[in-house]
Amino acid sequence: MAGYDQNNVFAKILRGEIPCKKLLESEHALAFHDIAPQAPVHVLVIPKGSYVSSADFFGTASDAEIAGFCRTVAQAAEQLGVVEQGYRILANHGADAHQEVPHFHVHIFAGRDLGRMIKPPEK
Repeated sequence: MAGYDQNNVFAKILRGEIPCKKLLESEHALAFHDIAPQAPVHVLVIPKGSYVSSADFFGTASDAEIAGFCRTVAQAAEQLGVVEQGYRILANHGADAHQEVPHFHVHIFAGRDLGRMIKPPEK
């Protein structure tokens, strides 16, 4: 993947140049509602650092950033009230996974039966 683009939409959100519907914010991450939700509950959690992908984030972020990010994901699910019924966390990496924004992020989906994650093979 290419280097980090300081003008990607999430970088602009972090700088306050683009508004978001914030759910919560911590020292290391920001959680906000997706503008084009794919489920009744659809929240994005992004680290505050300049990380292009999951490999970049988990390979180079500090232990404090990784722990803070993961805790923010857990706190977001709790705040959304989806822990008991269940939720899905999804992170796309690269072109084949259709990563649309070159800033590492996870999606939290919930609010309905999300079905199987991967379609079972045809018999």
